[in-house]
Amino acid sequence: MPSDSPALTRDDIASWPKAELHCHLDGSMRLETMLDLARQEGKRDVLPADSVDGLREELREVERSDTLEAYLAWFQYTIPLLQTTDALRRAAYELAEDNAAENVRYLEVRYSPILHVEDGLSLEEANDAVLDGLTQAECDFDITTSLIVCGLRDRFESASMRLAELAVEYKHEGIVAFDLAGGEAGNPPKGHLHAFYHARNNLLNLTIHAGEAWGPDSIRQALFYCGAHRIGHGISLRKDPELMQYFANHRIPLEICPSSNVHTQAVPSLEAHPIETYVKSNIPVTVNTDNRLFSRTSVTEELWRVYQHCNLEPSHMREIALNGFRYAFLPYDQKQSLLRSMTDTFPMSSTEETPLW
Repeated sequence: MPSDSPALTRDDIASWPKAELHCHLDGSMRLETMLDLARQEGKRDVLPADSVDGLREELREVERSDTLEAYLAWFQYTIPLLQTTDALRRAAYELAEDNAAENVRYLEVRYSPILHVEDGLSLEEANDAVLDGLTQAECDFDITTSLIVCGLRDRFESASMRLAELAVEYKHEGIVAFDLAGGEAGNPPKGHLHAFYHARNNLLNLTIHAGEAWGPDSIRQALFYCGAHRIGHGISLRKDPELMQYFANHRIPLEICPSSNVHTQAVPSLEAHPIETYVKSNIPVTVNTDNRLFSRTSVTEELWRVYQHCNLEPSHMREIALNGFRYAFLPYDQKQSLLRSMTDTFPMSSTEETPLW
């Protein structure tokens, strides 16, 4: 447990204004919604249980996933339920509502529209539904949202290109970035080079899952082939000290998802997580949920778990929380305005200074 005083409590962290930069729509559904949609859509056979308690118990097995690919297999229970505009709109709205309830003021949701066209939706229809849900949530709650479109590593680059084109089409309508997700081993980022060039050439932000289940070479490709501005996970970065220094020098942020990193076997435990190494090496770190459903977590809970298990001080935790706003994919003026409003209310000692950048 960190030794400086005063110590943090979970209530302290719950009260902080927070940002969430790495959250998958189809990994963050409510159990009640899954059951409701399964009944409405005649897809009860999709789910492994027919009650909230039963689903909760089944999903505890996520912790026993022995690879990233095994972890990703759990999406078989959510993606089939998100094939209509009503379901996508509802899931997006509820995700923003759940975040707002724990004082998350800024939320970036990511998903791959290509996974939600099995029952006849077009990519545009799927995308419009998600954006509609997020927009309605912004009207109802104190939260700002953005959307990130994910290409998929295990698909042909033509699919990633189509998704990059979709992201560009919507870059003034709520989409702020293009990503690459999915099983990492054997699916290098450079295999989707042209899709990232298209997104970058059209001035979209870029974030890429890298270094989660593969080595630092995956991170190097994400940065130097594809032009990523942020890296999702980046657990294997610690194996390349020179690259770590590059991250610190160039202020390249990591989207760390601590519980998910344990569940995918990227690290054996929270105590073994390299987040302490990264923070103390001056690498910008953000803490995120990845999948609220599968990791049974929230932004507050992830920050609390890091504080309990990862040997970081309260001052480190405040910087991590503020980094969520510093490295948001927002226009500079909007980001600075949001960050100033956060620092005005953020609990700090009189001796601490928090630079905006």
